[in-house]
Amino acid sequence: TILRLVARACVAGARPAAAAAVPRRALASRRRRRAMPPKKSKGGAAGETTDNRLLLGRFKSTLKCGVVGLPNVGKSTFFSLLTKTAAEAANYPFCTIEPNTARTPVPDARFDELVAAHKPKSEVPAFFQLWDIAGLVKGAAEGAGLGNKFLSHISAVDGIMHVLRIFEDDDVTHVDGNVDPVRDLETIHDELRAKDIQTVKNRLESFSKAKRETDKRIKAECEILAKVLAYLEKGGQVRHAEWNGNEIEVLNELLLLTSKPAVYLLNLSAKDYCRKKNKWLMKVKTWLDEHCPKDPIIPFSCAYEQELLDLPDDAAREAHCKETGAQSALPKIITTGYHHLRLIHFFTAGSDEVKCWTIREQTKAPQAAGTIHTDMEKGFIMAEVMSFEDWKEKGGEQACRKAGRYRNEGKNYVVQDGDIIYFQFNAAKGKK
Repeated sequence: TILRLVARACVAGARPAAAAAVPRRALASRRRRRAMPPKKSKGGAAGETTDNRLLLGRFKSTLKCGVVGLPNVGKSTFFSLLTKTAAEAANYPFCTIEPNTARTPVPDARFDELVAAHKPKSEVPAFFQLWDIAGLVKGAAEGAGLGNKFLSHISAVDGIMHVLRIFEDDDVTHVDGNVDPVRDLETIHDELRAKDIQTVKNRLESFSKAKRETDKRIKAECEILAKVLAYLEKGGQVRHAEWNGNEIEVLNELLLLTSKPAVYLLNLSAKDYCRKKNKWLMKVKTWLDEHCPKDPIIPFSCAYEQELLDLPDDAAREAHCKETGAQSALPKIITTGYHHLRLIHFFTAGSDEVKCWTIREQTKAPQAAGTIHTDMEKGFIMAEVMSFEDWKEKGGEQACRKAGRYRNEGKNYVVQDGDIIYFQFNAAKGKK
């Protein structure tokens, strides 16, 4: 029996193949049309792609980002502000040893508009997962300052938010004695790269000379590893180079630290943040433009964000922002980190629930359906899709249908950020 999951009537966690989960009226209205998979077109439907390029990193939707940097640069304070948790923020190195973990909602005006339109019983936004990782010091790759343990925590995350201290404060010690964010950048980059060099060398040494000469697969992998090693030893960051599919497959087994996407957060004093001036800003930007030209840079201020958090309500915060001429940078930091991990989300929307479902870029429709329930991926028939932009422009689902903006997509459809999707699937096949 073919059942359609009416996603807006489905409660997260319920088995979507159960007829009881779908209102009788909804089922009756849907039975008038026979569920047929979309026809294949020679050129491919909108959103379909033959681009099968691999992405660096784990291909899953539960990706997490690590907050890293030297000790006492504001990592735990930033983490506490961002997640509204009480991460310890003491004024001495290594106050954080085990990474604090949390998740924070991803701001999305599209989600807010869907909620306002449907007024659902349940609202579930997208979430961004964070780890607060202890500070690194020079020599961490050789174990200095509990470095090996901290580097293993960085290895476990999928992206890096690199916090740099650009504020002077005699009451907050610096591990190297004085504030110099360019030096701090070089220290962290050198340590991550040194660990990667060590990892690649260990992998190469794990293959015997005989295997390198007789096994074609191992020989090919060793050639790739030698290329990666040479790039790292010249000072390169793996994420900035162009790699082919075979090379990415090898890199994704190693999950090197410099292959992880990075966002640079420049932590200023509240005064400098509001006036948008600091003697280090241009020096840091120049260094990053030269060494990490593709990585986002976001100035912010833990002190200013704390001022906003301490105010009694949103009205007071709005008045303070107007007075100072500065806004909170936290929403931008969250959305930048989320999308820099190559994460997107599609929506299911209705009177019962409006929900964001996080997937990675290049995810096809069956795998997107599987984020709701594995049976939906196994028994996938097709996806009924309208973009959020069309939904907003035309004024809802029925208007999109009349305008021809409501599409049936097959198994090769690559889900786009902001799609609103209803899936059809074969419940009996999904249980096999």
